[in-house]
Amino acid sequence: MAESLLTLEGVSRTYGQEVLVHALREVSLDIRAGEFLSIVGPSGSGKSTMLGLLGVLDLPTSGVISIRGTDVTKLPDAERSRLRGSAIGFVFQQFHLVPHLTGLGNVETALLYRGLSRRERRERSMAALEQVGLDHRHDHRPIQMSGGEQQRVAIARAIVTEPDVVLADEPTGALDTQNAANVMEIFAGLCSPERAICVVTHDREVADAADRRISMRDGRIVADDRLGGVT
Repeated sequence: MAESLLTLEGVSRTYGQEVLVHALREVSLDIRAGEFLSIVGPSGSGKSTMLGLLGVLDLPTSGVISIRGTDVTKLPDAERSRLRGSAIGFVFQQFHLVPHLTGLGNVETALLYRGLSRRERRERSMAALEQVGLDHRHDHRPIQMSGGEQQRVAIARAIVTEPDVVLADEPTGALDTQNAANVMEIFAGLCSPERAICVVTHDREVADAADRRISMRDGRIVADDRLGGVT
């Protein structure tokens, strides 16, 4: 069985004091190396809260979040941030690219302050752009790129740090149908025996492009379906 990379065990998240909002209710989820999974559900189902917890951007009210077996809920803030930075890459619906930087420059920003030489940063960033089929556009700024190309730069930026898990929040939401399909194909190709890809979406068609589909409603997982060949 593949290694467990990111795990939620009995995780709940509530907000408020006088009036409690139960955003997530005793959710358990195990993401293993090599998996390409989607988390799908309507607005208010808890998938955004789930993403924040999986990305260790938030902490649960109760339950345990583990990265490669390490309980991150018990770590000091600085150590938790360091582990998140090394283990998890993020892709967002809005690309969050720096307008005045080229595609290569945007990818390189993820490698700053990591003790790498300028040459190492450039080589790793070009390799990441090549993985998403955009190395030939490395010297173009975001305004010179299509939405699909900008999202591919954002994906390259997420994978250049060689994370264990890539979390993508509605990564096709700003794209047309063809570019959305292209991005999902890229995600599928980025899975490896060491890495998992997790896409959070409200779009059932996008969710069905994954190998495993987690369906959410009212803060709970209501279905966990295998769609492809990942075991």
